[in-house]
Amino acid sequence: MMIEAVDLEQTYLSGGKPLTVLKQINLAIEPQGFVAIIGPSGSGKTTLLGLLAGLDRPTKGVIRLDGQDLGSLSEDQRARLRADKVGFVFQTFQLIPTLTALENVLVPIELRGNHSRNGTELSDRAEALLERVGLSDRMDHYPTQLSGGEQQRVGLARAFASAPKILMADEPTGSLDSETGRTVIDLLEELNRDAKTTLVLVTHDWALASRAHRVIRLAAGSIVSDTINAAT
Repeated sequence: MMIEAVDLEQTYLSGGKPLTVLKQINLAIEPQGFVAIIGPSGSGKTTLLGLLAGLDRPTKGVIRLDGQDLGSLSEDQRARLRADKVGFVFQTFQLIPTLTALENVLVPIELRGNHSRNGTELSDRAEALLERVGLSDRMDHYPTQLSGGEQQRVGLARAFASAPKILMADEPTGSLDSETGRTVIDLLEELNRDAKTTLVLVTHDWALASRAHRVIRLAAGSIVSDTINAAT
């Protein structure tokens, strides 16, 4: 399995009292799967995504990412694992405002420390990804010079720049109008299919979730259904 969670639980202190956000989460995601995690606000979707990505540690339970037990890793080791294997797409784009579109796409490649290619080859890959998402004429523009849809397309190119095995997307169309959102999701699916990555998508949108191969529904911190989408 590419991603596994066993008896996962996450509890925080709220006003001095424990607040359980996730409880008894068990799931396994196969390589190259496209899984949507859906549920209302407060159901624990984003918390679960963060745990699966190794951004936070669970209160209880085990998480394995590409066979690696995250609980056995130090903070630095988890950061390296993410840099090597995980790409992210966020609702709020998370672009660096002082860098151009091209420079933003290059960031994860440089953080990964891939020295097997020279600078020209890396730049060529970043340029090719921006062309793929329709931004060949916007590479030298800064985030403030781009529309929301264009910024999210830069985010997609950046997410695939280091060829991750796993892509995690947290409400990637939440800040976009419906038409722009459809364009972004079409690109996300296309890039993911061609790169043969494992895609985990968090959303509250049933129409968007229906495009996944599998839909996991959360409510009050628990999995209440886990279904295969026969239409995909």
